[in-house]
Amino acid sequence: MERDIEQLHVALNTIKILRSNVGHVFESVSNGLRADHGEEGKDVKFITELQVLLTTVNNNLRDVENAVANLTPPPGAFNLGNTTYLSQETTQERQSLYGQLVNSYKWTDKIREYSAVAGHILQTNSISKTYKTFSMTKRRKTQTSIHNVPPDVIENHISAIDRLFTDMTITTSRPFALNPIIQVSLGRVLKAMIAFKGLMIEWVVVKAHAESNDIWTESRYKVFQKVTENSHAAMCHFYAPTMPELGVRSFMHWLHSYNTLFSSPCKKCANHLHSNLPPTWRDLRTLEPYHEECK
Repeated sequence: MERDIEQLHVALNTIKILRSNVGHVFESVSNGLRADHGEEGKDVKFITELQVLLTTVNNNLRDVENAVANLTPPPGAFNLGNTTYLSQETTQERQSLYGQLVNSYKWTDKIREYSAVAGHILQTNSISKTYKTFSMTKRRKTQTSIHNVPPDVIENHISAIDRLFTDMTITTSRPFALNPIIQVSLGRVLKAMIAFKGLMIEWVVVKAHAESNDIWTESRYKVFQKVTENSHAAMCHFYAPTMPELGVRSFMHWLHSYNTLFSSPCKKCANHLHSNLPPTWRDLRTLEPYHEECK
């Protein structure tokens, strides 16, 4: 069995060498006469080079024939079971089932192989968690999920944020029952629609004031598309499951820094425009403006 596998490996290797040298032949033919052939006798040099390549291919082909001759032929036809009857179907749709079945078997074999490797890795790198209990009699208090928060708690938190900024107006709607969608109007610069799930920000879209309030369609302006992309990054950065109020408040502070979107220059290049866009990125810690290429 091991000898058969070795012979198969030799045959495949010779086929690979043959294909590589045949590629060299076609490459030489496609390039034709080159500058390195010189001016005198370049036709003869090109023909000689081509003859050498063809001789190499001929030798490789002989090696492939010898390697294939050394292979052990299979003892008989493979047993395909009931799948052999698929080839007798007359309709074209059912005739294609056999190819799909073969692909599904290959996919299943790969899943089994990858699962075995993953299982071995998990067994050799087991992760054990240790917990320190300061009191055996005192139970840990179960924390309330940030997804399941009473509406009045969310409303009070949004109202508190609205009172923090005088140039930011927040209006609330509840098209999805308990979870609100707030529209933040930042002066005359932009407006943002923010969807909540409990006390977690789930989706943000930034648009111009003249655009629709549809939360699922992006702005038609490139500048607000960039601000929307950066808002998604900030939404993930400020996500805090243990302190959701702080996470929402930090995100709103970050969003408020866009009140100078069209007036503040980039902190790095000191230019207002780069690639026809203002600084659309705000640093997550310092809130300083940067262009996408300068951050």
